Amino acid sequence: MSKSIGMFTNMFVAAVVLTQVGAADAAEIRVLCAVGMQPVIQDLSPRFERASGHKLAITVATGGATIERVQGGEATDVVIAIQQGIASLAKADKVVPDSIMVLASTGISMAVRKGAAQPDISSPETLRRALLAAKSITYLNPADGGASGIHFAKVLDRLGIANEMKPKTVFAPKASAVGLLVANGEADIGAIQYQLLFSVPGIEIVGPLPGDLQSTTVFSAAIVSATSDLKASKALIDFLHTPEARAAIKAKGMEPG
Repeated sequence: MSKSIGMFTNMFVAAVVLTQVGAADAAEIRVLCAVGMQPVIQDLSPRFERASGHKLAITVATGGATIERVQGGEATDVVIAIQQGIASLAKADKVVPDSIMVLASTGISMAVRKGAAQPDISSPETLRRALLAAKSITYLNPADGGASGIHFAKVLDRLGIANEMKPKTVFAPKASAVGLLVANGEADIGAIQYQLLFSVPGIEIVGPLPGDLQSTTVFSAAIVSATSDLKASKALIDFLHTPEARAAIKAKGMEPG
């Protein structure tokens, strides 16, 4: 009997020690994330926390703002942003070069209110006519640094209708508002990255920008050089490359890297 009690006691002590070790190893990982990857990170965050014991403190910003904040020395551990921005951080020694990993890619699509007539946007000329015929359009203000807003402003310039569209434009205050403005009738057409449209109720996606007017955005992740916990940060980077993470990226309408 005493031998059994002793074995049980030893097992209990071992379990307590393991729990204490796990608690000691648990960390809060500060993640600075571009808004285009927000749907994916929000989905994966609880899964990673359950699997690792770590906690994620996620801050979301536009792609440009994300890079500027890391460049400015904001305390963070992992940055998820557009590939070009991550490359600029690597050149400035702001991220660990060996940690850089491509996560996903996506293109810009256009949407209208559910039930509305879908315009022909299959070519630059039909897209031009559709935009001119619209009473209002919405996209992200390029001045705020969002990749889709910057690119779509360039599309309007290339189509030669930038001035005509200015009075028709309702800039969305944030990425999630593009689809909502279309759904509630405040804008006839919305343009933003596909994954930020496809789950919005009350809208229908017309299709991607045609031909070479399209812009494919590639998102990457990297460990910030000044991370407070390299081991925990690497655990997150590794998790983002698992089949589970790739499946989540695909489910959100993006192509895994």
